[in-house]
Amino acid sequence: MNNILLRVRDLRVDFGAHAVIRGVSFDLGGGEIVGLVGESGSGKSTLARAILRLLQPVQGSVEFLGVDLLKCSPKVMRAQRRGLQIVFQDPLASLDPRMTVGETIAEPLKIFESGLNASARQRKVGDMLQRVGLSSEMSGRYPHEFSGGQCQRIGIARAMILSPKLLICDEMVSSLDVSIQGQIINLLLDLQEAGMAVLFISHNLAVVRHLSHRVLVMYLGKLVEIAPCDALFASPVHPYTRGLLAAVPHRLPAVGAAAPGAPGDQAVPDLITSGCAFRDRCPYVLPMCETSEPPLDEVAPGHWAACHRSHETLNPLSFES
Repeated sequence: MNNILLRVRDLRVDFGAHAVIRGVSFDLGGGEIVGLVGESGSGKSTLARAILRLLQPVQGSVEFLGVDLLKCSPKVMRAQRRGLQIVFQDPLASLDPRMTVGETIAEPLKIFESGLNASARQRKVGDMLQRVGLSSEMSGRYPHEFSGGQCQRIGIARAMILSPKLLICDEMVSSLDVSIQGQIINLLLDLQEAGMAVLFISHNLAVVRHLSHRVLVMYLGKLVEIAPCDALFASPVHPYTRGLLAAVPHRLPAVGAAAPGAPGDQAVPDLITSGCAFRDRCPYVLPMCETSEPPLDEVAPGHWAACHRSHETLNPLSFES
């Protein structure tokens, strides 16, 4: 991959004695959109916050344009934040209720483009509101006067106002109507063509498939599969990935029927001690899965999976366990 913008290596985040992000490594190139998928509680939002140093990892590195964000000084980190923006999952909680939406969107301009006068800032804010499907006349209103979907669009406008080099989207379209989703996705694609990179966190696999160049699959704080988007949806290798894709309803199942190939209905474990974290839910488990944690191996060009049977599951799509 040319022009690597973000390089994450061996990232670990602990909450007390519990490791919630474990040894995560990946690269993100300029102008690339990478999807990040996994069940709720798998660590996707925590990974996003760790990358932005909104919480402090206990080990690893996060290099953005060659600067390690986890080791740089507060002054350097502040300068780097212009190129790093995030759209949070909870739109209303991320907006200051005491500020109008115009003030909220203009705040990054006051910090990083202090040379702009008030009228220039107002024009940029109005233009950005229109780009996310809102009216510029709404800039004088407060967050409580908007719906959840409108607040999400305000958060998107605030994140995009500085044209960042990297945008992290944490379920940014989940609360939007389908028509507005399309408008925001088209806006993301326009910005991506202009060179902006996107880490797109979502449960909506259809949107991930439409947007992404590559997809990262996370399970209990670890990346279990990394692949080009087309390859992952056509030939998923890890049993967990196959279960996620199989659980997407192509037609209504019979009442009480489980999705074929889904990861099973056992409770997701909350503490990993040894071996493969997915072993208790995996239909292809081996004795070695109890004691040996599988590494993330390249099973095809650009396609990585952390499974002891990855070379078996690669081709064909199904096999006898």
